[in-house]
Amino acid sequence: MSDLQSITLGGGCFWCTEAVFDRVRGVTDVQSGYANGDVAEPTYEQVCSGTTGHAEVVRVTFDPAQIGVREILEIFFATHDPTTLNRQGNDVGTQYRSAIYFADPAHQDVAEELLRQMGQDKLFGAPVVTEVAPLVNYWPAEDYHQDYYRNHPNQGYCAFVVGPKVEKFRKTFARHLKPGA
Repeated sequence: MSDLQSITLGGGCFWCTEAVFDRVRGVTDVQSGYANGDVAEPTYEQVCSGTTGHAEVVRVTFDPAQIGVREILEIFFATHDPTTLNRQGNDVGTQYRSAIYFADPAHQDVAEELLRQMGQDKLFGAPVVTEVAPLVNYWPAEDYHQDYYRNHPNQGYCAFVVGPKVEKFRKTFARHLKPGA
């Protein structure tokens, strides 16, 4: 078995991003958290205030023998809007920014190459504003945020916002769907 790798992604609300990556074949763990802010061990309430500098993120741990970082990033870009600065749908604030935070410099290279390619191809019809930066000051979100969609699929936000993103992933990336997901 290969050594596991991880990359940290901010795609707006972490409930949406976590729900998608929980279903990706080769992903062994997804943890919701906060990254790249100025406060040590921030709380959800602090991050939501928009004053800590943190983004809502998920740390995606994966087996590179089953799925590569490029495929992880292709799924990431297809399941959120990387063209809106500090916003995903009705979620507005710096904590909802589109971001790729890396610990492995090779992941930075893949992310920057993919961004260049998407820009040349004008894939989204607008400039991509995704931040690419080293991961700093990561802190796991509170327990009640972990596996939120799995535990609350009928909650309003989950049913109307998270569910459609999961369905988009299932249709667009069926080849990367975990069995039974």
